[in-house]
Amino acid sequence: MKLLVLHGPSLDRLGTREPEIYGSLSLAGINALLEETAKQRGLELTILQSNHEGVLVDAILSAAENGNRGILMNPAAYSHTSIALLDAIRACGLPVVEVHLSNIHAREEFRRHSYTAMGAVGVVTGFGPDSYVAGLHLLAARLQQHAG
Repeated sequence: MKLLVLHGPSLDRLGTREPEIYGSLSLAGINALLEETAKQRGLELTILQSNHEGVLVDAILSAAENGNRGILMNPAAYSHTSIALLDAIRACGLPVVEVHLSNIHAREEFRRHSYTAMGAVGVVTGFGPDSYVAGLHLLAARLQQHAG
C-alpha cells in the first residue's frame, strides 16, 4: 500500500527551529522513523516537504493518480490559514490524517483552529515525532479496515 507523506512550511528547519516547542529531531530523523514504521507495516511512502502552498495543493490533488491510497500530512502553519489546502483535501478522494508535533490547542489562539482538519479523517497533535508514527499507524489501519 502506497501512502503520501506531506510536510508543510518551515518543517525543513526541524531540529534547530524552536526546539523547546518542536523538539530536537530533524525532518530527516522523522522521515527515518516513518520509513521504519512503514517497512514494518509493509507500506511504501512517498515523502515531500514544501514551503510553498501550491506545491502541496498539487501533491494532494495528484496523490490518487500517483497510486497513493491515503495521505499523512503536517500542514504546519498552513493548517491555520489555507482554505486552498482544505479544498484540495476534500477534492482528492483520499483519507487524510493530519499531524502536529506540538499541541496546537495549547498554543496561541490563532493556532487553535485548523482549516485543514475540517477535511481530515482525524488529527494527532502534541506527541512530538510520535504524532507522525501514530498518524501513520491510524491511517494504515483505517485503509485496511475499509479494504476488507
